[in-house]
Amino acid sequence: MSTIDELIALFEPISLEKMDEVTLLNRMDSKFVFKSSKLPCILGQLYPSYYILEINQVRLQRYETLYFDTPEHRLYLNHHNKRLNRFKVRSRKYVDSGICYFEIKFKNNKSRTFKERNKQKGPQEEISGKQERLLISHTKLTPAMLQPALWVNFSRITLVNHAMNERVTIDTGLTFKIGTREVTYPGVAIAEVKQDRMSSSIISGILHKEHIPGSRISKYCLGIITLNSHIKQNNFKQKLLHINKLNHDNY
Repeated sequence: MSTIDELIALFEPISLEKMDEVTLLNRMDSKFVFKSSKLPCILGQLYPSYYILEINQVRLQRYETLYFDTPEHRLYLNHHNKRLNRFKVRSRKYVDSGICYFEIKFKNNKSRTFKERNKQKGPQEEISGKQERLLISHTKLTPAMLQPALWVNFSRITLVNHAMNERVTIDTGLTFKIGTREVTYPGVAIAEVKQDRMSSSIISGILHKEHIPGSRISKYCLGIITLNSHIKQNNFKQKLLHINKLNHDNY
C-alpha cells in the first residue's frame, strides 16, 4: 500500500490564495472520525477529484494550538451543555510557515460559526496588546478571566474539490498536553467537510462506502475530557469510548 506522502504527491496543488476564492455562503459542515489506517485507501480515491493545499512545497502542514479557558472550564462546559452563542479562544501556529494567529471562534444561536483573528509572534500564554483588544471587542471575556487550558498538536491535509465548492481538512497525529500530562492518538484521523448545501460530496460518498459515519467532535473538548477525568463529560462519554476503541484497534 502506498504511503501518505506518496499519495498526497499525486494531487494537483492549489495555493492558499486560490483556495481562499472558495466561498461557501450556504454551507453544510460534517465531521468524520476513523482509523488512520484507512487514510491511504481514502486518499487513493480522492486525488482525481481534489486539489491539495501546498504552501512552500509542504502538503502535510503541522499545527500547534494553545486553547484558553476559565479556571472552571466555562467555555468547555458551554460546549458540553450544548449552549449556543459560545466561544473558543486560541492561539494557533502554522509550524511550517512560522505564522501564528490569535483567534476567537463564535457559534451563534443559528449554529453559524464566525472567526476573528489577528497575527501574533507565536503562541503566548498571556493575552495582551492587540490580542486583548480583539478579545474584549468580540466577547464579554477579559484576559484576567482566562488561562492556558490545553495544547493541541496535529498534522493537516487540506483539499479543495475541482468544482471549487467544497473544502476538506484531514487531521492526524493528534497530541493533547496539559502541563506534564500528554496523550496521543496516532491511530485516529478526523475529517471535516465544508460544502455548499446544493452540491454533492465525493468524499462523503467514499466515507459512507467505507462505513464511516458522521461524528461531531471538537478537538478541544476531546483533549479536555482525555486529560481531565474529573470534569463533567457525560454528553461526550460515548464519543470518547468510540475514539479510544478506534485508536486501540488500529494497532
